Amino acid sequence: MTKKELRKIFRDKRNSLSMSERAKMDDLMLIQFQALKLPVIYSLLSYWPIERNNEPNMHLFTDYMAFRNPELIIAYPKTDLVANNMHAISTNESSRFAINDFGIYEPEKGEEIAAGYFDMIFVPLLAIDKKGYRVGYGKGYYDKFMVDCREDCVRIGFSYFEPIQEMPDKHEFDVPLNLCITPQSVYVF
Repeated sequence: MTKKELRKIFRDKRNSLSMSERAKMDDLMLIQFQALKLPVIYSLLSYWPIERNNEPNMHLFTDYMAFRNPELIIAYPKTDLVANNMHAISTNESSRFAINDFGIYEPEKGEEIAAGYFDMIFVPLLAIDKKGYRVGYGKGYYDKFMVDCREDCVRIGFSYFEPIQEMPDKHEFDVPLNLCITPQSVYVF
């Protein structure tokens, strides 16, 4: 099986979930996340969930982190389609977001923050294996960004489904996550 095949399988699995099933799973993942013994996090790169992809409600987890640390610096990715990479843009309560060419909400304005500044990154995924390697949407933006992160930066994914045994066709530039939260478990890699 290839990553391309896994993308289709897990997209179909997500699409088969009702809105109420996803909401219940989001709540269960939030409970798992809140039970983690995390260090104080001062900077977080989150992302806006893509509704048409039935992604987990990342606003729940981002809001929880902001509640834990009211001084938290929160950034969101902004893609550069010419350079084929992404930048982290700081946000606040008054930040405005616009939809990009991929249909993803991105901050319209804000200060760019270097990858090495982040204590934690929420990383989108479709599937993950038992070693922390993930299948994303296939553009490699997050892997390219995470290469420049500090070694102690906590990389977390949220998945409605349990990990697969092993990721097929891994690439040398794939960056594994440290944690994955599912409705049933917390996986530490």
